Amino acid sequence: MQDKYSHLDVERSAQTHWNAADAYRVTEDASRPKYYACSMLPYPSGKLHMGHVRNYTINDMVTRQLRMKGYNVLMPMGWDAFGLPAENAAIKNSVPPAQWTYDNIAYMKKQMQAMGLAVDWSREIASCDPAYYKWNQWLFLKMLEKGIAYRKTQVVNWDPVDMTVLANEQVIDGKGWRTGATIEKREIPGYYLKITDYAQELLDHVQVGNDKATLSGWPERVRLMQENWIGKSEGVRFAFTHDIKGADGALIGDGRMYVFTTRADTIMGVTFCAVASEHPLALHATVGNPALAAFIEECKSGGTTEAELATQEKKGMATGLFVTHMC
Repeated sequence: MQDKYSHLDVERSAQTHWNAADAYRVTEDASRPKYYACSMLPYPSGKLHMGHVRNYTINDMVTRQLRMKGYNVLMPMGWDAFGLPAENAAIKNSVPPAQWTYDNIAYMKKQMQAMGLAVDWSREIASCDPAYYKWNQWLFLKMLEKGIAYRKTQVVNWDPVDMTVLANEQVIDGKGWRTGATIEKREIPGYYLKITDYAQELLDHVQVGNDKATLSGWPERVRLMQENWIGKSEGVRFAFTHDIKGADGALIGDGRMYVFTTRADTIMGVTFCAVASEHPLALHATVGNPALAAFIEECKSGGTTEAELATQEKKGMATGLFVTHMC
């Protein structure tokens, strides 16, 4: 009997045995119930941290328990290695992105294997591998063919340091979450997914009290959050007419300014119309009006989340332009 417990020797011996037996390789077996135990794939930043350890240990415990119960469990691993973070890291460290990424993957994989996780490494993928992302491209092209994906221009949050678009949740107090740079509002073209075509179908599945709901096992508060996130509104879309012309002599917006309201009964009481600072009519109004141009430039910065917009002071300036109320 040993006087001292040598964990390194024990771990080394156990892992050598597991590797020799290829203990965690998974093959199809229709005779057993199957379970897919996939955690969120890590970004290869260079080193594991305790968040990684916690996350994959939990998944490892689930995997081992189900294996003991007779399940055929697949616990795969891969690397969320494609995109801007890798490019920025490579620029910062003056190394090619591929070298930076794959060196980090090798080091983090070695760390993960030392933890003895029940991972089937034969299923390992990296999202920066062309053999992987070609299927992302294939799927996108199929959605483009079907009209699910489409191209349009839209005002976005632009980080001038990362030189990329940020979601509203990535803008904190008007600054980029990673760079701290002041975010600009820019209207640029991009590809979008027509998820609104599926809004009603999604609502039918989550709405509390709906006979079509299939997520009956979910907590009511979670289903309500999903319903609010979908955010479907029913109302009326109509237009105020105008005769405002651009520099080319053509009517801006075909002489119609479209609006949407969930309260059609209040249309008769409209006394003025306001447009967003990026609206074509607002931009047209800046010609020869430096004060308005400066105000619109000011509007390009600031918070973007719903909470921030709700608490912001409401500001505006007269454009000198008018539309016609036809009601």
